[in-house]
Amino acid sequence: MKLGIGIGWRPEIADEVEALAGIDWVEAVAENLCADHLPDSLVRLRERGVTVVPHGVALGLGGADRPDPGRLASLAARAELLGTPLVTEHIAFVRAGGPLTASPRLEAGHLLPVPRTWDALDVLCENVRIAQDSLPVPLALENIAALISWPGEELTEGQFLAELVERTGVRLLIDVANLHTNHVNLGQDPAKALDELPVEAIAYVHVAGGVEKNGVWHDTHAHPVSAPVLEVLAELRSRVDPPGVLLERDDAFPPGAELAGELDAIRATLRRAATVRVPAAAGERTGTADPAPADGRTTAVPVPDGTRDRTAVAQTALLSALVAGTPAPEGFDHRRLRVQSRALAGKRADVVAKVAPELPEILGDGYRAAFLAYAGSRPMSGGYRRDALDFAEHVLIAGGPADPAARRRLTYWWQDRSGARPPGRTTRLVRAARAVLVGK
Repeated sequence: MKLGIGIGWRPEIADEVEALAGIDWVEAVAENLCADHLPDSLVRLRERGVTVVPHGVALGLGGADRPDPGRLASLAARAELLGTPLVTEHIAFVRAGGPLTASPRLEAGHLLPVPRTWDALDVLCENVRIAQDSLPVPLALENIAALISWPGEELTEGQFLAELVERTGVRLLIDVANLHTNHVNLGQDPAKALDELPVEAIAYVHVAGGVEKNGVWHDTHAHPVSAPVLEVLAELRSRVDPPGVLLERDDAFPPGAELAGELDAIRATLRRAATVRVPAAAGERTGTADPAPADGRTTAVPVPDGTRDRTAVAQTALLSALVAGTPAPEGFDHRRLRVQSRALAGKRADVVAKVAPELPEILGDGYRAAFLAYAGSRPMSGGYRRDALDFAEHVLIAGGPADPAARRRLTYWWQDRSGARPPGRTTRLVRAARAVLVGK
């Protein structure tokens, strides 16, 4: 399956994407699409013969729990709607807690790394098989960028991915920007990872921008693609001709001309690197980019007893330290955990501002400080829209905003969107809201 050169489709740049020359395919975030109809822009692109691939971010296949059937059904419905040749997700966990640990469910709101251990691999492989059996098309999984690493890891990134492919037949979505991120943040050699990868399983490649701050690389998807990332792309291309390469951009969207320039730089990098061949050392993998067939999976091996429980405890302890301020688990770099914790809170603030733009409008310059203070004591337990409502409720119960007009606006906004809530939880808020409205 040859995809060609593509770009991540986002509503903010829909017109620019449609106008770009030489685009063979696009990728859309699956959770941002309705299950029963497509945005007009994607409809027009499909009518032109442009392939659309749904890219999931919420399954959490690296988590201790088995994949949620509802989320799998939702991803399958989007695959059917788009007529896509494959769907993609991430090798990550995004939530923890719950029944396996008898603790409250916590949501990260972000992709977090799984430990490269045999336990984590056993859990991931079973979760991948469940997902494969639930989807109408092949699945490809993406390596993620990480600010932190787990203590006691038993495999390199390349070895972990190779084992995953061998056990499940899953395809790979290799993000070269994430390989560069892990090089800067964790000291992992991209060339070594590429040497160890089963390149025959590569479905396509991501290229994205980021920024370095205080020695830490942040995979922002909001900056231009850097020269070091293009160098990793060249390293990959010197080993294999990937079926597809896609430019990702998720924020601070530039004009269409700048997007076209980045795509041209990607094309030029691929052309130059195609003339270079890295000789394979003994024991290294070589191959073409024909993805591993789904029917090449080996017989499923049950996850050993206790493995999911151990994984759940470890992931819950880490996520709780990041979002609830509990003590850091033993062996983690405390400075990096603080960086990750601040990044998670900042992302929550940014995403809530997007899904509920009325909140920063009502609260003005005080929005971000208020949200970060809230996030420090209130871990996310649902999606971002639930988070926006909980934040507004938190502000109102605390007596804010100070400006009466802003408080009335926030009260009306919360009442309009909150719907029915358990009486015990809302009594104080309803009384406070009634007092504000009566006294206006």
